[in-house]
Amino acid sequence: MIIRPETQGDIESIRHVTEAAFAGQPYSDQTEARIIERLRAEGALTLSLVAEDDGEVIGHIAFSPVTIMPFAADWYGLGPLSVRPDRQGRGTGSALVRQGLDRMRNLGASGCVLAGNPAFYGRFGFRNDPALVFPGCAPQYFMVLPLAETRVSGTVSYHPAFGAV
Repeated sequence: MIIRPETQGDIESIRHVTEAAFAGQPYSDQTEARIIERLRAEGALTLSLVAEDDGEVIGHIAFSPVTIMPFAADWYGLGPLSVRPDRQGRGTGSALVRQGLDRMRNLGASGCVLAGNPAFYGRFGFRNDPALVFPGCAPQYFMVLPLAETRVSGTVSYHPAFGAV
């Protein structure tokens, strides 16, 4: 398996992997693939990586800018993260998260936030932080990973592509 930046030729595969990964999940509103497409169309897909095995895209991770009010710079949202259902549980998602976070550090990101499963994302250092709030998300599922020494507090907003699908 290799992890690499997406190419134009991956776009349809990313859509299929994302739709399959979230199909039937009770926490999903089935808009994840459209979110990725809108982020890409609006130039807000800061980092988009695919996991490829034997020439097939089997996973994808996206990072996009978030706003923290009062102002905090260079923070990003991780997600959606998708792995083809027949390839889940084999480390693909973990590899995408590790590679993505390493690349975000190299880009100078101050930190990442996400809404997700604490049991999965906690192993990468994501933690609940009451100083950062994401309205509408249960606090135990909203997690933070500082990538720099700066401590921030405030209300987090994702790119409008997350709400405009």
